[in-house]
Amino acid sequence: MYGEVVLKLSGFEQRLMVNGLVEFKNDLTRNDKPTEDVDDLILKVIDAPPVKQRRRVREER
Repeated sequence: MYGEVVLKLSGFEQRLMVNGLVEFKNDLTRNDKPTEDVDDLILKVIDAPPVKQRRRVREER
């Protein structure tokens, strides 16, 4: 619908996002609201591949 969004997160930021989404899911559950979309988003954030660090090799001259 809106296209794809790519975020670069540190490990700490990824864990923080997962924890926030789990808390949001818990709030929805307490209020008897559907959680399927939040469940899918939690799995996407958890399963996101790590970004490979680029190594710069300096050539000796």
